[in-house]
Amino acid sequence: MPFERVVGSVYVVGGDAFTYAGDCLTYLVAGPPLVLIDAGANLEVDRLCDNILETGHQPEDIACLLLTHGHVDHIGGAAAMREKTGCRIAAHLDDADAITTGDERRTAANWYGIQLPHLPIDVTLRGDSGEISGVKWLHIPGHTPGSIAAYMDTSAGRVLFGQDVHGPFNAMFQSDIKSWRVSMEKLLALQPDILCEGHFGVFRGREQATRFIRGQLAAHA
Repeated sequence: MPFERVVGSVYVVGGDAFTYAGDCLTYLVAGPPLVLIDAGANLEVDRLCDNILETGHQPEDIACLLLTHGHVDHIGGAAAMREKTGCRIAAHLDDADAITTGDERRTAANWYGIQLPHLPIDVTLRGDSGEISGVKWLHIPGHTPGSIAAYMDTSAGRVLFGQDVHGPFNAMFQSDIKSWRVSMEKLLALQPDILCEGHFGVFRGREQATRFIRGQLAAHA
């Protein structure tokens, strides 16, 4: 399938069922401006761009590609997407070095057998929270030092792009379970009505979103 509408102007345009196995779920927020949240592992972005076209939007109108953290299944297509669309790439300072250098361990590129190109970041996010291209972001260290979540309020309620709420955690990624638990409490405090996770799909309704996050907390007690 080319895409799935989450709600209103929010779509799933990438992931196992949309681009190819191994990609994270990639979300399009059709503002204006258009914001793409993560880019999957694929270094060829044609299929991802075709899916965006199917939503009725032009890939060239993407103003910002927001990288939620520095793992290859989220950043592998970023350089090609910028070349194809001219979008700006934004990521948090605490993952910036791993992303820009293509560090094979911190990006988990060695797990996928992918060699990442050097990837300069156009907008370095700093601190605990902010807003870019109309989307709010929150620093949620734990899975990686520079992990972020994004969120926005819609007529259907608050949509939270939590991405890799579930982990995994590994010293190679500089993971920190204690920091992750604090970060998950921050996500719960946002009281999301819809949770868009990076691999487990979309959880609709505050009860379902909360249950998933609390379930992950219990699993990593």
